Amino acid sequence: MDQETQSDAVQTAVEAIADRLSVEKQYLTELDSAIGDADHGANMDRGFRTALERVEETDGDPAELVKTAGVALVSEVGGASGPLYGGSLMKASQELEDGITAETTVAFAERYLETVEERGKASVGDKTMVDALTPAVHTYKKSIEVDDCEPIEALGRAVDAARRGVEFTTPIHAKKGRASYLGWRSVGHQDPGATSTLYLLEELLDVATEYVDGEVVIDAEADEVPEPDAEDVPADGGE
Repeated sequence: MDQETQSDAVQTAVEAIADRLSVEKQYLTELDSAIGDADHGANMDRGFRTALERVEETDGDPAELVKTAGVALVSEVGGASGPLYGGSLMKASQELEDGITAETTVAFAERYLETVEERGKASVGDKTMVDALTPAVHTYKKSIEVDDCEPIEALGRAVDAARRGVEFTTPIHAKKGRASYLGWRSVGHQDPGATSTLYLLEELLDVATEYVDGEVVIDAEADEVPEPDAEDVPADGGE
């Protein structure tokens, strides 16, 4: 894709995400009402509607448009979500300065995850957006760099991984954020941040199918049992 098409794709993605979050606003609010402060749906809806307005006013390359969306989220989304979603987009946008390629999107995804983890001080199992984001990023990177998948197939696998991550948040107790105040009473409730992260990825995949050729595979499971890399095997065979 040339730069103009890439920028068009970014704007279309922001529009799709804004529309999706508007539709899902009430459901996200219900999830957050159970274990949070009931504002995640409204915050994400308002934030991405503002991000869309700012992106539509911007005539820039993909990195600049993603950064613009991030700045809008930081300014409009209250609580911890603004810095997590918006600030992480701003940092990760630097990885797209050479355009959108398989390599730069892997770097973007890894930078986004690293920034979310740093800012939120959260890890897998804490019942946060990290539980959806981590398997998605790992699956995307492995699909591109190890399995030599086309980006659209890798993104499909990443969406499936994120969906499994969202399901994982329901039966565990929260260790971060307002939900952690509930302790074991948070068990049985799906995390709203992980859920909105899945919606973002689903819309990215949907938009990507309009711009990128390739087969969409919604399955994160590997077909083969991998052999260990020789350099990673201990000299004593691990015994």
